[in-house]
Amino acid sequence: MRLPLPMVIVLALVAQTVLPVAFSQTGSSTTSASAFVIRAGVLVDPENGTATMNQTIVVERGKIRAIGADAAAAPGATFIDLSGFTVMPGVFDAHTHLCMDINLRRDSGSYFYTTLQDPDPYRAIQGVVNARDMLEAGFTTVRDVGNEGNYACTSVRRAVEQGKIPGPTILNAGRIIAPFGGQFQLQPEKRGLGEPEYFFADTRDEMRKAIRENIHFGARVIKLVVDDQRYVYSADDIKFMVDEAAQSGLKVAAHVWTRAGAHNAAVAGVASMEHLNGAADEDIELAKRNGVTAVFTPFPKAALELFSSPEDAASEYAREIDRLRSGYRIGIPIAFGSDAIAELPGSTRGTTAMQWIDSYTAAGLPPKAILRAMTANAARLLGVEKERGAIRPGMAADIIATTGNPLENIDALKKVVFVMTDGEVIRRIP
Repeated sequence: MRLPLPMVIVLALVAQTVLPVAFSQTGSSTTSASAFVIRAGVLVDPENGTATMNQTIVVERGKIRAIGADAAAAPGATFIDLSGFTVMPGVFDAHTHLCMDINLRRDSGSYFYTTLQDPDPYRAIQGVVNARDMLEAGFTTVRDVGNEGNYACTSVRRAVEQGKIPGPTILNAGRIIAPFGGQFQLQPEKRGLGEPEYFFADTRDEMRKAIRENIHFGARVIKLVVDDQRYVYSADDIKFMVDEAAQSGLKVAAHVWTRAGAHNAAVAGVASMEHLNGAADEDIELAKRNGVTAVFTPFPKAALELFSSPEDAASEYAREIDRLRSGYRIGIPIAFGSDAIAELPGSTRGTTAMQWIDSYTAAGLPPKAILRAMTANAARLLGVEKERGAIRPGMAADIIATTGNPLENIDALKKVVFVMTDGEVIRRIP
């Protein structure tokens, strides 16, 4: 399928600019080969929370072919010595916004102004840079849940899939579907300013059309904003959209910020509920019974303070940590999501997103639970558990290495030193 000509030109120029010097700030580079033998000092299985010493991983044609102490590859395979490091599958961010960068000085922390100021070609460039930085930090799969303008992230995803730019495996949502207004307060004279950022849908025909247009233009997941206006989607509305999306094999992610929105999404049985800041324990329990995965996005204090006063940031932080703590206690499946829309000082989008593990630690989740949220749980939510999220024969060779063992100290994930995705070395040991 051909991309719109302006977007093709933008992505081609970005690829020419980025690829020859990819990852130069960390001394990383891409390496293409058909076979590798990777020697792992410690090999972590996040799903079971176990580690095995001195294992060999054989990678051929982008897939893991064999694992074991004495696994052998065909002659001519490239040897990679990670015997001094901990090796594990690449991690997931199930709630990201690649094509949005809030300019804090210009936009006063409001992404409404960001969507008005940054045209789609520029947002595609932001997506190219953020995709590269997420991958380099160890995120080999991400779910982009909208705020991508007029399908800018669809173009970024296609460019990654075609090998034109480096990036993680991307499942993108296209235009967010919402009741009129979406997450903005519009004015009667300028009621069109909320589009195309959002697809306003208030009748069943509009909901069906919004889902079908998203699928037509490349969405891989459907994202709803359920409750950011005084009027909210009912449980029947949400269930209607869940069923419509399912006819094309897509899942629904629901942004829920209030108790009413969380209850309706839980009743409807969406694939995932995002944020859950106002969700009651009873509704988290209901969501668990209905097979929903929770994607809490508990901002670190430093990130919240980029957008609000220290007092407001402290209050919001306490609320988000409390909901995550309750979700873990209740036992609802949790997938890691950052919701990062700006970078912390001195950080990339990828290293910023990795700071969210601090909130999981603050909520009392042990390293094993955090690793499952970042791998196996997220893979199941995204529907790629048979392809990604584990190091097993037949799986995609999405592999990272850290200087420490994340099962013992989760902060080791902040020190990723090696990244491979689909059997391509993206970042190597300096």
